[in-house]
Amino acid sequence: MTPIFHRKPEAQGQGMTSQRARDRLVERLRAEGGIRDERVLAALRSLPRHLFIDEALSSRAYEDTALPIGNGQTISQPWVVARMTEALIEHGAPRKVLEIGTGSGYQAAVLATLGLEVYSVERIDELLRNARRRFRNLGLNLRSKHDDGRLGWPEHAPFDAIIVTAAGAALDSALLDQLAEGGTLVAPVGDANSQNLLRLCKTPDGVQREDLGKVVFVPLVPGVV
Repeated sequence: MTPIFHRKPEAQGQGMTSQRARDRLVERLRAEGGIRDERVLAALRSLPRHLFIDEALSSRAYEDTALPIGNGQTISQPWVVARMTEALIEHGAPRKVLEIGTGSGYQAAVLATLGLEVYSVERIDELLRNARRRFRNLGLNLRSKHDDGRLGWPEHAPFDAIIVTAAGAALDSALLDQLAEGGTLVAPVGDANSQNLLRLCKTPDGVQREDLGKVVFVPLVPGVV
């Protein structure tokens, strides 16, 4: 008879920041949130979201909710991160991605975990320094800079995909200019009272636009801090 070995409970982790908590979150996203891309679900399962927020909030890390990260910013709800990532790679994984709004670094880390070449821009220096420390600790290789995200990162354009993690009243033309032909841009657009998640695909005949539904994001603010 083949012996059956069981891991000790300590190895499995029983707390609110354990692998088991991540697994439960992923199953909720699949069953209730309609997330179908197994690549995205695997990335969220592997990433320790509790390391991207303040330790005092770590017990809430695997709730499907946005959480404050300081400076008036939030780490996005896991469903939103999963949905935006899924929309970005649905028609083929891009090689080079520009992210506007590094924030905690969690969305950039998800993209890097998928094997994408990530360039991330953040306007708040303190948030960027914290995110860079997390990237180093997790061994993630991506590029980031402190700048006004609305300007993009023209030195490294064109990008196969662009993801914007703050909402503006309209999309900045500078970002569309930096999107490669055939590329995809995913961004929330609207004011504080009404925002929609849009997916834009740049084709030889113009830009195709698709509305992915209602969302709530912090505003896309000009300048740097």
